[in-house]
Amino acid sequence: MSESYRLIVNGGVLSPGELKYICEAAESLGLSAISFGSRQDIIFPEPIDKEKLKTFNKLQIVAPNHERIENIVSSYVSSDIFPSTSWLTSDRYLYVLEQFKHELKLRVNITDPKQRLVPLFTGHINFIASEHEDYWYLYIRLPEWKKTVMYPALIYSWDLDKVELAIENMLQEEPETIETIFELVSDAIDTNNRTVDYPLEVPFYPFPYYEGMNRIGDKYWLGLYWRNNLYDLSFLKAMCDLCAENKIGKISITPWKSFIVKGIPVQAKLQWEKFLGKFGINVRHSMLELNWHLPVNDKDALSLKKYLVTNFDQNDISTYGLTFGLTNYASNAYYFTSVVIEKNKQPEALNGFTIRDTYNLLYAKNFDPNTRDYIMHVQDIDKVELPGLLMELSQLYFDQLGTEREEVSIKDVKKESIEEEVYQCKDCLTVYNEVYGDITQNIPPNTSFESLPETYECSLCEAPKSNFEKKVLVK
Repeated sequence: MSESYRLIVNGGVLSPGELKYICEAAESLGLSAISFGSRQDIIFPEPIDKEKLKTFNKLQIVAPNHERIENIVSSYVSSDIFPSTSWLTSDRYLYVLEQFKHELKLRVNITDPKQRLVPLFTGHINFIASEHEDYWYLYIRLPEWKKTVMYPALIYSWDLDKVELAIENMLQEEPETIETIFELVSDAIDTNNRTVDYPLEVPFYPFPYYEGMNRIGDKYWLGLYWRNNLYDLSFLKAMCDLCAENKIGKISITPWKSFIVKGIPVQAKLQWEKFLGKFGINVRHSMLELNWHLPVNDKDALSLKKYLVTNFDQNDISTYGLTFGLTNYASNAYYFTSVVIEKNKQPEALNGFTIRDTYNLLYAKNFDPNTRDYIMHVQDIDKVELPGLLMELSQLYFDQLGTEREEVSIKDVKKESIEEEVYQCKDCLTVYNEVYGDITQNIPPNTSFESLPETYECSLCEAPKSNFEKKVLVK
């Protein structure tokens, strides 16, 4: 599978005018369709003339096998239509994304933990919204690291780009610990950090159905998905014109190789339905088809998916809430689906014998990919065994759905509400949690409040230590 030209789309967000310009450029390059990538970028699926590319200097196009330039992933696409953190509005996403003007060498995710459509931890740098307005958890997994580690401070919204660039600039020093990264970033730039007072909580939601025309309040949103990931340019251009006519400002690419149009006026619903009918667009795919993540332009993976989906359909199997991923043998693989079908590397053929492909099946703990903890279910199985085993896993998912997780969460809440004590600033309500310490003032984790020096001040408003009062943490 050869690599294709990629087009960087900051956070997967485009204006109708930008998308139309991209479509016109693709047509000039001899293409009839574009594809979407798993990092909300745009893929040119066919070979193109390198010389003609030079005329489109408005576009940030990355050549095949070029030095890595990465696209930002964001959950802007989910805002206003799926569960969300109250302060993280569509406008706030755009302000944050606007900061990032340099070519990224690291994968960056900017996400809301309360949505399910966009993965939280598939980047090298993962900013995840906290309950504190304009503050983000930061989880780091540099290219050579095997685990994702939490940065020991919350990052201010207007420092995200500075922090990411500072981490990029230290890569040649090959930092091995999060403490080293924190020290180097603190030395390199001034930031408005905040102490981590609560652990990140990622609520469990089933994977959403994201296709078709859906009403939210006084607007509709439309999700569109093509099985072959080849989006017709003439349709896209006409759709951009319709967006402009309806004063729709943004179009959002999902990581599932589809896109969403938000803000369709109620009175324009019939107009959109007639438009889709004119182009013969299907907006009623089953969840069996929508919840798959495949490598871009991989015909073998697409063929395997069709085979498995057909088996699911024939057996009338529900996969609502689950997601499936197809990947080649696990060389530094990093998944973000509930179930992973991993194709093993072919051994060298012996005396001309054809060797059949074999697969491994893995599933995320509790079938929640945000746990980042995958369990091997079976290894080295043939293709014909996959449908039955996947149906078995789907049944296992529904058997445990809401039971074990609910029991654990009730137990944990009781324990926290009774046992965990914190100290809170009376003025700005910042919390000092002894478990986390205060890295912004070099106070290590597990430092009791009584042990803090009398010169200790609130990390946010600089109130004295005497301004803190003991509270019971109730969540």
